[in-house]
Amino acid sequence: MLEHIKDWIERLRAGSTGGPDREHLPTPKTAGDQRLSDCRLIVLDLETTGLNAAKDNVIAIGAVAIKNNAISMGDQFDLILRRPELDISETVLIHGIGPEALTRGHETEDALLHLLEWMNGDPILAFHSAFDRRFLEKALKHILGYTQPHTWIDVAEMLPAFFPDAKTGGHGLDNWADYFDLEVSARHHAAADAMATAELTLAVLNKARKNGVTTLRDLNGKLKYYRQLKNMHRHG
Repeated sequence: MLEHIKDWIERLRAGSTGGPDREHLPTPKTAGDQRLSDCRLIVLDLETTGLNAAKDNVIAIGAVAIKNNAISMGDQFDLILRRPELDISETVLIHGIGPEALTRGHETEDALLHLLEWMNGDPILAFHSAFDRRFLEKALKHILGYTQPHTWIDVAEMLPAFFPDAKTGGHGLDNWADYFDLEVSARHHAAADAMATAELTLAVLNKARKNGVTTLRDLNGKLKYYRQLKNMHRHG
């Protein structure tokens, strides 16, 4: 699929996108008895102009696919959006995306259409997924009028659910990356953060398999039970 994105970018530069048909985009898949070892999972990370989904916007999308319990290096998505009108003065030091990059980026409508086509309706995983979900759903609705709900799974919730005794010193991506001795090439870079999150996801999937959690339905059940235990401890 990486070759597909490269071909699209070349057509874009040539003035012809040949993009996906926005009337026939993939239908999101529901989480059922699909085996975790078989289904394709999308691990996604966004860079935004701020933390408030009501007023801030997506400026970069990084994602990697997991299939057969492995990260597919040729199945990735990494684009900066063309948003020259946005004010990034307060966050440029965090994500390193400046005005010139936003001017040279890819047209937002085309990029979002190709993201939907590339994801193919597969479940989306993210670290603190509620954040990415709010921003992506807002962008898809406002720019494409797209409102179909995808299946989202929070990796920040999966990790303590399957590694409850882990002494990480914190709940952030860096804490878990250090715990598993992972090297993150560039923090607050969408593609690098997505790759780190995907590596953490593989650790969870390996532990899940050993615990008899083999399907998406099993995984959702495990996370639901984890949330119930967490609430009990909070109110106990």
